[in-house]
Amino acid sequence: VEVKIEVVIPEKERSKEEMSPNGKASPLIYKVNGTARHYHLEEHPITSNPYHNPKDVVEASVCHVKDLENGQMREVDLGCGKALLIKESGEFHAVGHKCPHYGAPLVKGVLSKGRVRCPWHGACFNISTGDIEDFPGLDSLPRFQVKIEKEKVYIRASKQALQTQRRTKMMAKCISLSNYNLSSTNVLIIGAGAAGLVCAETLRQEGFSDRIVMCTMDRHLPYDRPKLSKSMDSHPEQIALRPKEFFCTYDIEVLTEMQVAAVDVKSKIAVFKDGFKMEYNKLLIATGNMPKTLSCKGKEMENVFNIRTPEDANHVVKLATSKNVVIVGASFLGMEVAAYLAERAHSVSLVELEHVPFKKFFGERVGRAVMKMFENNRVKFYMQTEVSELREQEGKLKEVVLKSGKVLRADVCVVGVGAVPATGFLKQSGINIDSKGFIVVNKMMQTNIPGVFAAGDAVTFPLALRNNKKVNVPHWQMAHMHGRIAALNMLAHGTEISTVPYLWTAMFGKSLRYAGHGEGFDDVVIQGDLDELKFVAFYTKSDEVVAVASINYDPIVSKVAEVLAAGRTIRKRDVDTVFFLSFRTGDMSWLTGKGS
Repeated sequence: VEVKIEVVIPEKERSKEEMSPNGKASPLIYKVNGTARHYHLEEHPITSNPYHNPKDVVEASVCHVKDLENGQMREVDLGCGKALLIKESGEFHAVGHKCPHYGAPLVKGVLSKGRVRCPWHGACFNISTGDIEDFPGLDSLPRFQVKIEKEKVYIRASKQALQTQRRTKMMAKCISLSNYNLSSTNVLIIGAGAAGLVCAETLRQEGFSDRIVMCTMDRHLPYDRPKLSKSMDSHPEQIALRPKEFFCTYDIEVLTEMQVAAVDVKSKIAVFKDGFKMEYNKLLIATGNMPKTLSCKGKEMENVFNIRTPEDANHVVKLATSKNVVIVGASFLGMEVAAYLAERAHSVSLVELEHVPFKKFFGERVGRAVMKMFENNRVKFYMQTEVSELREQEGKLKEVVLKSGKVLRADVCVVGVGAVPATGFLKQSGINIDSKGFIVVNKMMQTNIPGVFAAGDAVTFPLALRNNKKVNVPHWQMAHMHGRIAALNMLAHGTEISTVPYLWTAMFGKSLRYAGHGEGFDDVVIQGDLDELKFVAFYTKSDEVVAVASINYDPIVSKVAEVLAAGRTIRKRDVDTVFFLSFRTGDMSWLTGKGS
């Protein structure tokens, strides 16, 4: 169905010089399905022609109609850029060929039931529209026109879209910020991480045109937090999720270095640490976690760090170069920092209470394989011990003393011993907090207080994958989805979360990917070679596979994620036989089945 909308603006109205707070023309208001939406015509021209500049368009024959079977994908070259051509259910589709998140080749991903899943980090895109349906990442794929003539497949595409390989969804803007009281907002988002940003963007994408305010203790606009430990010398502007202009364009206000001290849910008022108060209609709490600190003598000493900001990461790299580094805690952060500093520091020592890193998460065998990789890269482990004292010389760190009696030379100490939810300010609010400090939400990310939602690392929520068990999943991908679900339900969509957890870590050029929720697993079935770091680990509980991890076996984790997302049960007995063989052959036909 092609819909053409003609907009006629009276001459008298055109002459008015009404400007929005960001200096652009006031938004045009029109209705879609009875819902008022507000867009700037200059930024989103309403037209039936998706290609505004004929010189920006390229059209090319890319293959014969019989070259692709159903369920196949092919990367095709249009001369000035590439596209991903897909055939499913007898129809051809063409979208961008790179994942907008980190640029993964989607042709190596997983195609299933109308969407393609990224092989690296699990983001999912609708093959008909290009829209992002699961995360991480913020942008969608560009969609290109496909036509069939004389049994040849042609793609017509914008040259610019072929070059950028990403598309930002159409978004609304605020009607007029000048009409608002500075101390009131329709939506207040506490926290400016992935959950908070995706919530704000989703509201705008859904046509929400009222005021949105985000507040953060950080001094920066939202940034790619996982890179703080994976790429420690990145500057804030290099890892920004959106440029400053984006927030101005779409009227998303961000208050930096602003900490909320209390929330009065009855009066719908957030009280900031400096005494400022802001009224809200809807509230999202996405404050994340706060890193745990050491409890030993000397913990406040100079050159002892928790990696929380880009400045922390940059400072550690600068101080650690050609120096002695001690890392306390074989957590994801601790291990990633150790890997990053191994080639830069004179020595890297890692102290851990367990006898194998990642044992609770990946199991002992995988943990030992990872530990061996670190040892081969000059990282020294001190296991089953803790720090008893940090010693200084002239006010700076000199030595780390372990309870085992060992004394380690140290110029820098990085602490990665876990985190606690940043929810202390909610203790007297009436919002339901569990015994560990996590905010309890339902499948729609709603708290027990009407109009108050929570998302990200600070919440426990019902995980469909594990029979709606309340879990905490403190990972980047899940925070994105939490933010989207919260936004949709602020708008009364009634959308429930059903995503499969997906995470990754990168160390010494090796990417370890993981999908599912393996908490409480009782066995690990290994396929491949752990010593060669080319393996797949299936985590089982009773007879059911609940999670999978791999190194150098892409896109197997994304394939398992698709199976789990489809609601199918993978039995332990299937891992060694038909199930694993289907990965080796690339046969995805079992994805279309039902049940187990």
